[in-house]
Amino acid sequence: MTTKTTKLSWLARAIRAVVLWYYRRQGWSEVNANPDLRKCVIIAAPHTSNWDFVYFLGAATTLNLPLSFMGKKQLFRWPIGKAMRELGGIPVDRSASHNYVQMMVDEFAKRDSFMLTIAPEGTRSAVARWKTGFYHIAVQAKVPLVLGLMDYKKKQVGLAGAIWPTGDYLKDMAKVLEFYQQTTPLYPRKGSVDFGEA
Repeated sequence: MTTKTTKLSWLARAIRAVVLWYYRRQGWSEVNANPDLRKCVIIAAPHTSNWDFVYFLGAATTLNLPLSFMGKKQLFRWPIGKAMRELGGIPVDRSASHNYVQMMVDEFAKRDSFMLTIAPEGTRSAVARWKTGFYHIAVQAKVPLVLGLMDYKKKQVGLAGAIWPTGDYLKDMAKVLEFYQQTTPLYPRKGSVDFGEA
């Protein structure tokens, strides 16, 4: 099934334009180590601030990357709900028990292009352990994990290398940890985490 290109509403265009204007004024540089990749799970980490979304959206727009992201359903209500969907948002109900992994695996099966961005912490606050859904989605959908780059010290943002999950969570996360130990989030004290077990 081919994903249809839809014309953005005026609100979605306005949000993207404001984000892009602000982003370009901040002096960031973009990185895309995977220019031809269109189906993957992007690890958005460490996620310590709402500014992460602004800069990542600005970079994605500059690089012409059709990113998708999950967000709590409250963000998809009128008057901005339609625009959020057009910008790649997928609403989820955090108050109920849903199989988000299978939902996203099904989305990968339906689409020719699906770059799903997930913050494994699940919050901007410091957490003791990453949620592992992002990994299970990549394994079951048979797509690579892409290292989302957000380095506030170097002012670099974008997509770094890709890792094909082997099914050995801790072994794969060792590679992920090695990469993120070399990046600087906006609030470093919130960026330290234990991966735990899959």
